[in-house]
Amino acid sequence: MKLTFTQKPIDQAPKGYTRVQIVEDGQSRFVVEDGIETLEVGSKKWSEVNQRKFIVLCRSIVASAKQNKRTKIAVQLSNSPFPQMKGVPLPELGSIIAQAFEMANYEHTSYKTTPKNGWGSVEEILICGETPKDMVAGFVRGQTIAKEVNTCRELCNTPGGDMTPKTLAKAAKAAILGTTATVKVLGEKEMQKLGMGAILGMARGSAEESQFIIMEYKGGPASQKPLVLIGKGVTFDTGGLNIKPGDHMYEMHMDMSGGAAVIHAVALAAKLKLKTNVVALVPAIENAPASGAVRPGDILKSLSGKTIEVVNTDAEGRVILADAITYAKRYNPSAVVDVATLTGASLIALGTHASGFMTNEQKLTIDDHMRLAEESGDYMWPLPMWDEYEEMVKGGFGDIPNIPTTGNSRYGGVIAGGMFLWQFAKELGCHFTHIDMAPRMTSAPGEHLAKGAAGAPVRFLLKLIESKSVVK
Repeated sequence: MKLTFTQKPIDQAPKGYTRVQIVEDGQSRFVVEDGIETLEVGSKKWSEVNQRKFIVLCRSIVASAKQNKRTKIAVQLSNSPFPQMKGVPLPELGSIIAQAFEMANYEHTSYKTTPKNGWGSVEEILICGETPKDMVAGFVRGQTIAKEVNTCRELCNTPGGDMTPKTLAKAAKAAILGTTATVKVLGEKEMQKLGMGAILGMARGSAEESQFIIMEYKGGPASQKPLVLIGKGVTFDTGGLNIKPGDHMYEMHMDMSGGAAVIHAVALAAKLKLKTNVVALVPAIENAPASGAVRPGDILKSLSGKTIEVVNTDAEGRVILADAITYAKRYNPSAVVDVATLTGASLIALGTHASGFMTNEQKLTIDDHMRLAEESGDYMWPLPMWDEYEEMVKGGFGDIPNIPTTGNSRYGGVIAGGMFLWQFAKELGCHFTHIDMAPRMTSAPGEHLAKGAAGAPVRFLLKLIESKSVVK
């Protein structure tokens, strides 16, 4: 999508552009008067439009244009009528708007036959009126961010038959082309030498070779400890021998969404040339129920030396993340964040509008994460990582069970997943955050994003990476 700028007011927009008018407390509709096309877009009361509602409003402009098959629209954003947005710095405001426009314009059409008249996407948005230079720079930056998010969405939307661990590794290499970031991929032989028994054990049922993807971006001084991002890369999750019911297996090609998110967050850091060091680790496997698959009751020896009792083969994500967390120790990281579509329990707890997160730094990190989540638009909500929950991860026949063996395993399912990972993260000696992004794997009703992957939490991770930059 092309963004162009003119100093002329919207009532002087050239022919061929549909003018957009925001209507307070109104309904969206398409109007033609005296040959002039106007797209009226309904908004809440202007005094009620905070940043969250503003993002949705901007997306609705593009969504309405697509619905009415308008490919070129004109909008005027100077003299904003929304008082709650007045305090947003102009570069940030431009970035927010551009991200909303670009993300609303994306659709996954790669496997569809192109209609005669095309897909009806918005091709150009003309920004009318006086637009300060720093706001224009914000638009450019926002488009860069949103395009990377959309690339992440495209990767997540790729069907499981075409998205294998090796394909994901190739996508990681493609994501950082033209930058100073690097990608190294470990195959099963290399993982065997290292002792990554958790990853290799969970991958045994698949004919697809598992991969361990290592991305490094060194934009800061050599003395700076890196932020390490870890993403779950299960390219298709059948549940293994504890096979999922059919309606729960649909969309499980997106079980690598955490891996895709950290890949594209690092790619963004490199493309924006941020002055910081960041690493992404992605254990990539397919969880399949073949004769060689891991069985309920099997014991796997992880890279840490701890043994994992596989109580349920459908809790595979936390098992493979355990090896990645231990691998992160070699970087002496400043902080480690894992991102995973880990539990259905997170959907029960939070619905579809926020990811859940847990952290060992209860006060400061929670406040920081909540602020960055709100600023980025990738909303998150905290859950406890208290000592009281250690009971959930007491082993019976191995050191740690992959689901609780004491009491009802359905209770506190999100917390159980995080507490499992904490048993390995304790050895890191740094801040640790676990993000269960299952609620944000796909778009939610009313947010004006196309069906399929939502691209979360790439924007949050970018904000987090920026917060570690030596040059703010």
